[in-house]
Amino acid sequence: MSEVDLTDPNWGEVLGPTWVIDLGIGENDPVESVMLHVRGGEDDVLPLIFRISQALGCRPFDCSTGDLLTEDAPNSWPAFQTFRDRAID
Repeated sequence: MSEVDLTDPNWGEVLGPTWVIDLGIGENDPVESVMLHVRGGEDDVLPLIFRISQALGCRPFDCSTGDLLTEDAPNSWPAFQTFRDRAID
């Protein structure tokens, strides 16, 4: 279960049980792009990223690798989690 807060039409937020996605929407109308800033600790955020992308008619792009994410291929989320955990320790 997640909650969506679009109080600020330029910057939304999706709150999940173990993660937060900040939605960088911007001021342009029509919207030309949406940046998902994902923070959290569990893999259950990935299906939502793909659902958002599908609803928008696009594919998610991983800024840390420069690759498009695919549901059936490895991605950088586990690598980011490892980096984050080392940085926090």
